Amino acid sequence: MTQPAYKRVLLKLSGEALMGDDAYGINRATIESMVADVAEVAKLGVELAIVIGGGNIFRGVAPGAQGMDRATADYMGMLATVMNSLALADAMRQVGLTARVMSAIGIEQVVEPYVRPKALQYLEEGKIVVFAAGTGNPFFTTDTAAALRGSEIGAEIVLKATKVDGVYSADPKKDPGATRYSTITFDEAISKHLQVMDATAFALCRDQKLPIKVFSIVKPGALKRVVLGDDEGTLVHL
Repeated sequence: MTQPAYKRVLLKLSGEALMGDDAYGINRATIESMVADVAEVAKLGVELAIVIGGGNIFRGVAPGAQGMDRATADYMGMLATVMNSLALADAMRQVGLTARVMSAIGIEQVVEPYVRPKALQYLEEGKIVVFAAGTGNPFFTTDTAAALRGSEIGAEIVLKATKVDGVYSADPKKDPGATRYSTITFDEAISKHLQVMDATAFALCRDQKLPIKVFSIVKPGALKRVVLGDDEGTLVHL
């Protein structure tokens, strides 16, 4: 078996990635495809934690949230991530993977609370840990939650799954001449104004010397190739 390049990773999934081609919600075929990719990584013996966003669900209620207090809207978004985490964990259960959902906000009847030593224990036992509800605080994105949880669990890298296969010099949809970076430093990404992650998450990863790999989750086999250390996506490093 080919040896993975990393022992422990934090995978950041956007809620929008779960929509597939739908306007909002969870596309069953899409989540099953993602779980199949996760299963391939788990077979390699990699310890895997996941942070997922809630945009796919919140998008459906966004029109009604216009003018809403920002903190209230953010708490709604956190609850959306819990729903996505439950769906993801159940889809993993159906293919024989053991997953634990841990929430940053207390809803013990549904999922267990986030406790760092317990999360570390689950990872060491080979379970997949899904971190729900972001950081548990309004005004912070799930990107920041990924950087925070990745730092807390000692992940070797944050894998940011997107619909684009890396970081480009310009928007590849608008500029046909845009080129993909194979690697780029944190400082270069800042100076070139490349939107890798939101500023808070990006700064935390840089300060903690936690590299980020940006890749396409919709590209077949990309997650496994990233974990094996192949030239897939863009590596952001010091």
